[in-house]
Amino acid sequence: METGVVKDSSYAILSDKIRSKQAIIGVIGMGYVGLPLAMELATADFSVIGVDIDALKIEKLADGKSHIIDIPTDRVQAVIADDKFLPTTDYATLKAADVISICVPTPLTKSHEPNMSYIEDTVARLKPVLSKGTLLVLESTTYPGTTRELIACEFEKDGWVIGEDIFICFSPERIDPGNKQFQPKQVPKVVGGMTEKCLALGQQYYAHAFDTIVPVSTPEIAEMTKLLENTFRSINIAFINEMSMLCEELGIDLWEAIDAAKTKPFGFMPFYPGPGVGGHCIPLDPMYLYWKGKEKNFFSRFIELAQQVNTSMPKHVVELASQALNRHGKALSTSKVLLVGVAYKSDIDDVRESPGLHVYEQLKQADAQLDVLDPFVTIFRDEAGRIVRPVSVVGNMSDYDCAIIMTKHSNIDYDVLLKSCDCIIDTRNVWTEKKANVFKIGGV
Repeated sequence: METGVVKDSSYAILSDKIRSKQAIIGVIGMGYVGLPLAMELATADFSVIGVDIDALKIEKLADGKSHIIDIPTDRVQAVIADDKFLPTTDYATLKAADVISICVPTPLTKSHEPNMSYIEDTVARLKPVLSKGTLLVLESTTYPGTTRELIACEFEKDGWVIGEDIFICFSPERIDPGNKQFQPKQVPKVVGGMTEKCLALGQQYYAHAFDTIVPVSTPEIAEMTKLLENTFRSINIAFINEMSMLCEELGIDLWEAIDAAKTKPFGFMPFYPGPGVGGHCIPLDPMYLYWKGKEKNFFSRFIELAQQVNTSMPKHVVELASQALNRHGKALSTSKVLLVGVAYKSDIDDVRESPGLHVYEQLKQADAQLDVLDPFVTIFRDEAGRIVRPVSVVGNMSDYDCAIIMTKHSNIDYDVLLKSCDCIIDTRNVWTEKKANVFKIGGV
């Protein structure tokens, strides 16, 4: 890894600290990316400072309580008890850090353009406290060029020499909330450095927390890697969503067709229809790439079309519900509807960009009487900022004219729902066989 690299004092000192686990690690952003990373590093016997501007989140962590479903509370308590994890809102504590990973949000604006304010604010807060000889790694998903333009250039303006005074890398997060098959450390870690020394340190650092390191030649390659992964998924999900609407018109069960197609041992990869896409990645990442392309007067029609199809699915779900109720002689505006699930995927509490939220808003606009059932989500905010509290259990499901299954949680008794409700919209293929009272996306 370090063959051919001429060691200077700052590089050698930091390399020795990382190797001996004497390096103090700072992780900025204690969300779905930063907290799992902090736990892996603290468990690997590094001293970790976890920084977040959300005082309530830090207060909870300081009390030894996890706010993320994939991180057990006892794991937080263990690393705090071992003096390996310090949660704080104080950026000044990062003066002691030898390595800092930035895991802050990168949302889109209302006009679907990148919002870089969190990264820019983080860099501004770091400048007064960062020590020379520090390794700085950006993990937040973003457009190619961000690491160079918003981080490296900012320090170069102040006279810092990249690869000597400071070491800078980009390493995309690949967190999949709720994934029981692959733990974070099992997912290969891609790293791109501004210089050869930066990359060598980045590889050495992440090797303590991940089983496999994948070095690439530049930060831009690493940035593009993450966008390529998720744009691939977005486009294929959009294709299958469009096929689902076609199959509804043709009276064909797309789910059965997919099961048959995936028996081919080559040339086919199964994707499944649904009510839309959610989470921080699939709805947002392709638009970072689309926006960057526009800077070069390049317009990606695949990305734009996929975005249109996927964002239209919540409206399609509501239309299916309206049509199904009409067959029962009922109108959506006078019906009582149970929305089953607002988390964007099974068995998690994450509602970021969830299509369930969009269906909720459209049902409210249609004047439906609406209840929400989600045993994982205790609270969310509607479009107007009002607090909504889903229920974890419903007393009598037969009270509802229609139930719309948005999330397939493992702890919901769908058989009771099937027996109780005369009109069910199934967006997740809960029932593979045809049921008289069930209307499926991509089904018959």
